[in-house]
Formats: sequence, C-alpha cells, structure tokens
Amino acid sequence: MLLAIDAGNTNIVFGIHDGNSWIHEWRFETVPVKNPVDYEMFLRSNFLESDLKLEDVQGIVISSVVPQLNDTLAEFCRPIIGHEPIFVGPKIYDQLPVKTNNPHQIGTDLVSNAMAGYTLYKENIIVVDFGTALTFTVVDASGRVRGVNIAPGLRTAIKALVGNTAQLPEVPLELPESVIGTDTISAIQNGVLWGYVAMVEGMLDRIEAEVGENYKVVATGGLSSILHPLHNRFDQVNRHLTLEGLRFIYETISNAK
Repeated sequence: MLLAIDAGNTNIVFGIHDGNSWIHEWRFETVPVKNPVDYEMFLRSNFLESDLKLEDVQGIVISSVVPQLNDTLAEFCRPIIGHEPIFVGPKIYDQLPVKTNNPHQIGTDLVSNAMAGYTLYKENIIVVDFGTALTFTVVDASGRVRGVNIAPGLRTAIKALVGNTAQLPEVPLELPESVIGTDTISAIQNGVLWGYVAMVEGMLDRIEAEVGENYKVVATGGLSSILHPLHNRFDQVNRHLTLEGLRFIYETISNAK
C-alpha cells in the first residue's frame, strides 16, 4: 500500500492507495503542529478501525506547504517504511514530466495537481483547487506549467469577513437558490458563494482568452461540491486529484532509482 500525505494549511490529508484505488482518506487538523507520536497514534487508530496493517505500507510520499511540519512528518514516517519518505519539492522536480519556470515559488500541492492533470489527460488543462486557497493551475499538453492564480478560499474569505466585522454571525457554506440576500446570513452567502461562482467563471474565461486555446477544466478540493452551478463549466470533478498526483510522483521517482 501507498500512504500519501497532503499537508495543507488547514488539514493534513492521509490517503491510502491499495494499488487499484484510494480506499481510505483521513483528515487531521494542521495546527497546532503535533509531535510524531500523535500522528502515529492517529494513523494506527484509523488503520485499526479499517482493518488495515501499518506494516503493509510500502511507500510514503508527502506534499507539505507547511515547512515547520516537515521534520516531524519525516520522523513519524521513517519507522513505518524503514527509510526516508519521498518529499515533493524542487530537489525532485527535474525527474518529473511536468516543468515549471519557478520551482522554488510554486506550492508542492500545485505541482501534484499539475502532475495528476498531465498524467491523466495529456492535454491542455486547468486544475481548479478549492481548498484553504482557491487556485488555478494552468498546464499545457507538454506538461509545462504556464502559471498559477491564487485567491482566498471560501472558508478563508468568510472567516476574514466575519472575523473583521463586529456584528456579522458565523455563516454556513450553503449556496442560496436566490442570488439576492434577504437577511444577514443569506447576504453573506450570496456575496461570497455566488461571488466565487462569478469569479471562477470569469477567471476561466480570461485565461482561455489570453492563451487562445481550449483547456480541459478539472476541479478538486473538499469545497468543490459547494459551488454546484460551476459543475457545468467543469469537464470533471475529481476530489482525489492531488492524491493522484502524489501517487504519480511517487511512482516516477521510485522507478528512477
């Protein structure tokens, strides 16, 4: 089995691939940073509940956009597989089929998305990732990352609005049927959620107009299902896309050794 770890700013995702599919996915809060024993206990507990054996894990690949986590994750992983896990980062980018002009200025999660998009589709693709940040990764059919756009994610935007305004309440992430708010909560939901629908549509239109070519659009991320009107604009929604990219990176680097 392969253990893929996607450490983001909000959650650390632990994905288990059995050689055929992603059979389990567990989330652990990123902050505060725990010690290696906490991660081991979390993983062992989930393995036990899922009737899995930790010794069956043959490889580990990690994408982390939280640098202070890296040493802890490495220390946690070494005893499981008996050697260093594969960390996604500039040191291995020259071995991957996807290329970027700024290897030190692109998140490892975005490289994973680009790797998945290129490997799965082999055509011009835009990966829209709904996470802590909303990102657009533009990859051409040759695997070159043409660029990335980053905006605050849905939860980030609402949290910033509520946190900096004295009289606004906490707001559930639910898209109203009407685009006109009739009370405080629906007003915020419309402003943010329908606003994001318009932003994503507009961003995709502008990207395709600038590059002058058609691009397949694939959405991923835990919040991709909330903005369901956008699903007509997406060619596919693949919530495991980042994990798939990590798997492809692991296989590429392992085969190169």
